[in-house]
Amino acid sequence: MTAAISAQPAPVTAASFLRWAFGGTRRFFRRAPLSAFWGCIAAAIVTMAIAAPVIAPYPPLKSDFRSMQKPPNEAHWFGTDQIGRDTLSRVIYGSRASLTVALGAVVFGTTVGALWGLACGYFGGRFDMASQRLIEFLQSFPDLILAMAIAMALGGGLGTVIVAIAITRIPFGGRVIRAVVMSLKEMQYVEAARGLGASHKRLMFRHILPQCVAPYLILATTHLGVAIVIEASLGFLGVGIPPPEPTWGNMLSDALNAGLVPPWWLVLFPGAAITLTVLAFNLLGDGIRDMLDPRLRGSV
Repeated sequence: MTAAISAQPAPVTAASFLRWAFGGTRRFFRRAPLSAFWGCIAAAIVTMAIAAPVIAPYPPLKSDFRSMQKPPNEAHWFGTDQIGRDTLSRVIYGSRASLTVALGAVVFGTTVGALWGLACGYFGGRFDMASQRLIEFLQSFPDLILAMAIAMALGGGLGTVIVAIAITRIPFGGRVIRAVVMSLKEMQYVEAARGLGASHKRLMFRHILPQCVAPYLILATTHLGVAIVIEASLGFLGVGIPPPEPTWGNMLSDALNAGLVPPWWLVLFPGAAITLTVLAFNLLGDGIRDMLDPRLRGSV
């Protein structure tokens, strides 16, 4: 009895979780310093979005008609737009909308695709064949065209843009997770659990799904950059989140309305924010992939 009690695993506490998280972060910094650096940039951008009301120097919709379309100066570091709104404040607040859409779309779309791929890979047969034809149909459209068509059909708004981008992420999650599940369901431990009488639900969610966490995380992080670009493109084309709420895409669209040759600061700073954010999340996703893939772990 004493031996059985001593063999039980220790309960997970907050201190043990913090030690595990700190150790994992330290290993990540040691093995992939470049990706860790860009991970810090991504974390700083997310923090900026959360703390936008605190760090933004002006309200994003406040107009100063005495400083309309002024270049960067001491009062407005990123200049002002056509009606005197501070560009720096709008870039900071624009990160909230862009990241909210990207995170919501990637989590929703990748999760639905992963569960769909789990069912397809496990059951196979006609269900898998019909599902793959539908996924191929969705993938036949360019991501931006498909998202724009869905957004135009459903109307503008934050939720609409999230759903439109999420639908473009579903096929990728479904294809990748299906391939992983098809190899996992033939493993010996799954066959042993099936031989012991485990149900389909237990096999799928207890024995197979936990092994799909690593590819799911890789998909989610690498698709964040794509989702940000699609959201900015929809805003630029006028079918994203409608004004006056600032997003990086509609800020670039407003810059074109300033004239044939728009002021450089109205194009440079929103464009630099999009580029920096996409680069940070893409390189962070590459580092996570290299850390979680045993075949690439030695080359990091």
